[in-house]
Amino acid sequence: MGPERIMAVRHGESEANLAHRQAGETPLVYERGDDEVTVTELGRAQAAALGRLLAALPAREAPELVWCSPYLRALDTWKIAQEAWGVEPLPVTVDDRLRDQEAGAFAHLNLAAIRERHPGELARREAEGAYAFRPPGGESLADVVVRLRGFLRDLDGRAAGRRVLIVAHDSVVLALRHVLDRRPDAELAAVLEFAPVLNASVSLWRTGELVSFNDVTHLTS
Repeated sequence: MGPERIMAVRHGESEANLAHRQAGETPLVYERGDDEVTVTELGRAQAAALGRLLAALPAREAPELVWCSPYLRALDTWKIAQEAWGVEPLPVTVDDRLRDQEAGAFAHLNLAAIRERHPGELARREAEGAYAFRPPGGESLADVVVRLRGFLRDLDGRAAGRRVLIVAHDSVVLALRHVLDRRPDAELAAVLEFAPVLNASVSLWRTGELVSFNDVTHLTS
């Protein structure tokens, strides 16, 4: 049967997101571990806006259960959103399968730094395609899809008929779209048409059918 509703949210703007944007075409090595990066002031404001969106939902549509990435930026996004929502704490399950796509040798580097340090790997990425490419020691988007399939199988058993909120990362939301759309893996590249998944965006499925994707209207209203 599966969940009645799945609402998937990307974390608010992170410190690494900001550092990469500010660096632009200048090579950047961001020293903090991916799991340690928290949200910026803008990210905190985005998370609070998410909480206000949840508060405005009718009770029959509001999440009942929360699953969250173990990474700090996702955990902090949910903490801030729940405070802004003002409800009693909901049951939260932290699941490692909701972590961001692992970058391996590309970790800590922006695109300019990757181009400078790993030109051969970048050429391989362009040849193989972004969905299939697996950096040394890292994951491809196809790898993320595999772990998301296992996560969703477990979710079907644990949250059947319930309303679920998932707080995670852009790669996870893209993988969710591919799996929930029930598209064959031969068409995985097509999901990249829906990137980028924006910070604090909301994507919604009702009984497995897509209702909205990458919605950020709550951030401007």
